[in-house]
Amino acid sequence: MTSRQTHPQQNSADLSQETDLAIDAQNVTVTYEDGTEAVRGVSLSIEKGEFFGFLGPNGAGKTTTIKSLVTLLHPTEGSVRINGYDTATEPEKVRRSIGYMAQETSIDRELTPRENLQLACRLYGVPVDQREDRIEALLDLVDLQDVADTRSEKFSGGMKKRLDAASVLVHRPPVVFLDEPTTGLDPEARLRLWNYFEQINEKGTTVFLTTQYLEEADQLCDRLSLLQDGQIIATGSPETLKSEFGMDIFQITIENTVEERIERAVQAVRRIDTFNEPTIRTTEDGFIVRSARAREATSDLFAALDDAGVSVSDFDIRSPTLDDVFLALTDGSSDTTSRADTGMASLSAQEVST
Repeated sequence: MTSRQTHPQQNSADLSQETDLAIDAQNVTVTYEDGTEAVRGVSLSIEKGEFFGFLGPNGAGKTTTIKSLVTLLHPTEGSVRINGYDTATEPEKVRRSIGYMAQETSIDRELTPRENLQLACRLYGVPVDQREDRIEALLDLVDLQDVADTRSEKFSGGMKKRLDAASVLVHRPPVVFLDEPTTGLDPEARLRLWNYFEQINEKGTTVFLTTQYLEEADQLCDRLSLLQDGQIIATGSPETLKSEFGMDIFQITIENTVEERIERAVQAVRRIDTFNEPTIRTTEDGFIVRSARAREATSDLFAALDDAGVSVSDFDIRSPTLDDVFLALTDGSSDTTSRADTGMASLSAQEVST
C-alpha cells in the first residue's frame, strides 16, 4: 500500500471501465535528465484475468516501467491506460482501480495486521459495513489469523510481505502490480506468496509481476515479456518462448578424461549434420551441447562418439528453461556467459531470508 490518500467509498465493480484490456501501454519511454533512457518504447497489451510476468536482470528497467504503469512516474513518451483509464489524465481513477506492492513493504510496523488492514480499508474507501468481513478473509488468505493482533515489528520478512500483499487487496482491485515481491525471501516464504497470488488470479484478478526469478515466472505466468536494457526482446507464453528460442541440452561425461579425448569428442559432435548450429562447451570431464534439435540427434551423437573412439560414462538431456531462452536471446549462450553474468536469479540458489 503506497498511497496514503483517502479515496471515496466504492465497490469493486466501479473500479474499471468496459474494455478487454486491463493494461494497455503503447511506446512507453522514460528518459532521465542526464539523457539516460531507462525504458525504450515498451508496449504491452494485457487482457483481463491474465497473470503476466515482466522479467529482466537488475537494471533492465522493470521497476521504472511498473512505476510508469501505476502513475508514480510520468513517461517521457507514450501512453498508458489501466482498466480503461488514462494514467496521464485520470491518475486518481487508475490508483483507485489497482493494487501496488512495491519492493519495500509499506506496512506500519507499529500496528498489528488487523490494524494495518483497517487503515488500508479507510485509505481505499472500503464501505464500513464490508470492512470486517474483508479483513477476516484477507487474514485467512495470507495465513495471519493467529498473529492478527500482534505488532508487525516482530514479524519475519516473509510475514511482512504477506501482510503487505493483503493490504493492497482490501479494495478488491481488478489489477494488482507486484514489483519483485519475493526477492530476498527463503524458498518456503516464496512458495507461500506464490500460492496467494495464484488464488487471487484464479478469482479473476489481473496480476502484473516483475521478477528476476525465471522459475517463478515459468510457474505462475500465462504470458511474459523479457526485458533487457529497457527494451522488450520477446513476449509469449513460457512454453512458446521455450519452444521458439530455447535449446535442448546434452551433458556428456566421457571415460578416461584427458584434454585430447575431450577435444576429439567435440570435433566429432561438430560434424553431426542433424545438429542445428550447436553450441558446445567443455567441462572437466566432458562437454555440454545446446541445440534446437538435440533430441533428434541422440543416435547420431552416440554413433559419432563411438566412431571417434570416445566412450560415454554418463549422459543427461533436459528441455530448455526460461533461463536458456534469456541467455539465447541476449547472446548469452557463449561459453563465458552464466546466470550470474545476466543478473538473473535461480530459485535453486542459496539465499538469506530477511
